[in-house]
Amino acid sequence: MNKNYPIYQTTFIDDMRALVEEAAQNFGESTAISYKDNPWDKEVKKVSFSQWRNDVRDLGTALVSYGLREEKIAIVGENSYGWCCAFFGAMAIGSVTVPVDKELPLDDIDGIISTTACKAVFFGKTSESKIKEILANGGLKSVELLISIAPESKIEADLLGEKSLKSISEVEAAGAALYAQGDNSYYDYKIDVNKLASIVFTSGTTGKGKGVMLSQANICLDMTLGMYNFDITRKTLHVLPPHHTFGSTVNYVGHLAQGCEVYISSGLKYVSDEIKEQQPTHLILVPAFLEVMNRKIWATARKGKKETLLKVMMKVSDLLRKVGIDVRRKLFGSVLSAFGGKLELIISGGAKLDEDIIRTFDSLGITILNGYGITECAPLISANRNKYRKAGSVGTPILACRVKIDNPDENGEGEICVKGPNVMLGYYNNPEATAEVFDKDGFFHTGDYGKLDEEGWIYITGRKKNLIILSNGKNVYPEEIEADLQKVEGVSEVVVYAGESRLQKDKITIVAEIFPDADLLADKGISNAQEYFETQVKLLNAKMPSYKAVKHVKLRDCEFQKNTSRKITRFNIDKTID
Repeated sequence: MNKNYPIYQTTFIDDMRALVEEAAQNFGESTAISYKDNPWDKEVKKVSFSQWRNDVRDLGTALVSYGLREEKIAIVGENSYGWCCAFFGAMAIGSVTVPVDKELPLDDIDGIISTTACKAVFFGKTSESKIKEILANGGLKSVELLISIAPESKIEADLLGEKSLKSISEVEAAGAALYAQGDNSYYDYKIDVNKLASIVFTSGTTGKGKGVMLSQANICLDMTLGMYNFDITRKTLHVLPPHHTFGSTVNYVGHLAQGCEVYISSGLKYVSDEIKEQQPTHLILVPAFLEVMNRKIWATARKGKKETLLKVMMKVSDLLRKVGIDVRRKLFGSVLSAFGGKLELIISGGAKLDEDIIRTFDSLGITILNGYGITECAPLISANRNKYRKAGSVGTPILACRVKIDNPDENGEGEICVKGPNVMLGYYNNPEATAEVFDKDGFFHTGDYGKLDEEGWIYITGRKKNLIILSNGKNVYPEEIEADLQKVEGVSEVVVYAGESRLQKDKITIVAEIFPDADLLADKGISNAQEYFETQVKLLNAKMPSYKAVKHVKLRDCEFQKNTSRKITRFNIDKTID
């Protein structure tokens, strides 16, 4: 760790249109975005920064000609080059993007588009059937234009009614023709960076999401100030859902501004093969992905009867590094080959990450920079840096971002509050909810509990909504217990909560609900999973203060339900214990 390590060079971003233009000028024919039309294709499509600029400009020019400047435009669909162009093209002309989670139920998709009064909708091929069904049910009333990102999409005339349907290639061609004829409307417009630019509905792990209003200043300054923290490499692989700010802001805005190639994944089930084939040099992930990667490393080692050997080699490697000898890339070449062989760096955010996972990857030769972000902060709040890190911390606040702890307890733990240019404008059409999260000094209350050390580093304890308050007034943070239980062999997923008893309604019982790793238990010869986990929990309880003790162990036979950010949706869990 080096406190005086300088910040990295970055590109100052004024607005989305300027970002696209400057990237084209600075990086020209270098590859901006790469992807496959189909995951099984051998051919990788490569789009240069110049071509990307042209496509965004042509798309924006056409959208202006359709009367969509400053209107709201929804984007619903899988991650794709078309999704990226729609996102930048709409904001480049001063329109408001409304990214929508394609996995939402029909009523929620229609509700978001209707509530925000979108005039146009871009939709991907995986969302076509949902769009048709919503139309058949009389939805999308505010929409005048539907734009298919996939060229082969068809929607019957009787479903469209008076709405128009165009393909994105058709729209871009129309814009290109207008631009060639001297139409400069795309450029002849001053973008107000402080106006509403995007409405992002939170995925929510505790219920209904809210529409977070972000300006171009929020997004661009968050990435300008945030990228001072990172020395990113030449190529990344975009795995996260694009409607999520971590997926759109960090992967697209932050990386393309720096000239980084972004390979767009074809989907979660293809990621392992894509990492091997595309050989990214760094990744942007949420902790859930890293937990899976970590489990695969150890599962592979166990199957090859090399678990003990791997642990010994990691210890030897760590000792060698202390005397200035780094042989990790050679020593663990077979392990690293599963990640393409060139992976150097992983930036993780969105939730707390187990420090043991960070240490494991570091021992193997991959640096993990743990950060902290939330949709309402566009999303980045803090991050560890390549050469300036603290174990257990999510880093220091990005430049110009102030963090305070509200109402700290005797341990200095309280609610994390943020003030800075990255903080949202408010919640869409919800002034009451907005007023609830801002205090009189203008600080946004994140709903996360944590503390600051004497040097201003942030440590996250847990979510305010997950907090268990005992009858004696003691606070129990489920995430802390979950982190310890996750280290128990055989635990695939675990959630800790206050169990609800029908017989003793006033009694608080701390419950650990576990989804076991059946294969690992079988490999270990463990036949009675309930008995095994109860024993492990007793051992853990002995190391904790008595008030934190887990009193009930509940096993489940399927994974916990998750949102598209791979976060467990706690509100769906049946918390009854009798």
